[in-house]
Formats: sequence, C-alpha cells, structure tokens
Amino acid sequence: MKSSFVKIACATALLGSAAFAQVSTSETNSTTTSSAGGTVSQSTTTTTEGSGTITSFEPGTSIVLKESSGPRTYRYGKTVTYVTKSGKAISDDEVKTRIRVGIPVHVSYAQEGDSYVVNRVVVDE
Repeated sequence: MKSSFVKIACATALLGSAAFAQVSTSETNSTTTSSAGGTVSQSTTTTTEGSGTITSFEPGTSIVLKESSGPRTYRYGKTVTYVTKSGKAISDDEVKTRIRVGIPVHVSYAQEGDSYVVNRVVVDE
C-alpha cells in the first residue's frame, strides 16, 4: 500500500513539473487590402509563451530564464510590455524594482531565426 502511494506521488510530481514547462503557441493572420479592393500583403505572426525564473536581466537588452529544459535567453523587441498576473500594467519605474533575478515570470515571444524576441513579460508575484 505504501509503495503504491509513493508511485502515485512521484507520477503526480512529474506531471506537475511537465505542466509548468509547457509552451503555448498562437497564430494571428492579417491581410492588408488596397482601396481598389486588391490584396496588398498578407502575414502570419506566431506568438509563443514560456515561463521560468529570471537568472539574468539587462533592461532593454535581454532576459535569461531558468526553464525546465535549461536556461533560455530572450532578447527584447522594439516594445516590451510588463504586466502583473492580474493584467495591470507595470510602470517603467516599477520595472526597475520588480523585475529582478529570482522571480518567476511568463513571457510572450516570437522566434526570429535563432533568437527569441520578447514583447510581453508577466510577473507572477
């Protein structure tokens, strides 16, 4: 009986850690049309989300997260939005004190070649 309980506990722990490491992806399609009604351009943007604990942070340059698969470096895009878990925007002054090594975050990013470009950081605290 005790052995079964230990096996179930271990399986639950493994499933829980796998769930934390999941990455979700969404795609947005956009089409631009001219005033004459013809299609001018069409593009697809893929946004992926990841999560981990900050191990390194250089404002405006990069953020490194410790993820279950190991450390991953994300570089900053042209604009990065910082928000709380509840969706409240974090001001530039607050970013200086709230974004630091050791806190858990979720990031939304796009992959550009070999780089991961962040456009949104969600603070879990």
